[in-house]
Amino acid sequence: MSSPIRGVYEVVARVRDLERAERFYRDVLGLELGLRVAERGMSFWRVGTQSDGGMVVLQQDDGEWPRQHFAFRVDAEGLERAAQLLEAHGVEANGPVEHAWMPARSLYFEDPDGHELELCAPL
Repeated sequence: MSSPIRGVYEVVARVRDLERAERFYRDVLGLELGLRVAERGMSFWRVGTQSDGGMVVLQQDDGEWPRQHFAFRVDAEGLERAAQLLEAHGVEANGPVEHAWMPARSLYFEDPDGHELELCAPL
């Protein structure tokens, strides 16, 4: 029997400074804010379209937590635009890196809290 799971709808990234993280995910990555719950120190960001996308949730947390890795799907043209946008914002990126086994090309960089982000363009 195959799994009924068809994708990931939501991931949570713990952050030290919610407003700083929100500026990065809005201004650098271009994500759209869906909901901000200030009393819980959380904001919900749309990824993709409402019908086939998901969300990244930023949650302020002053405790100790490990850095995470998140990969976002982009098309080939989007990968080139993203590289230019990251450079314009002073964000150091590694790539594009070719992944023959996938096949895909990826660009790697960090958000302000040290989470490793990947923009992945399947070929």
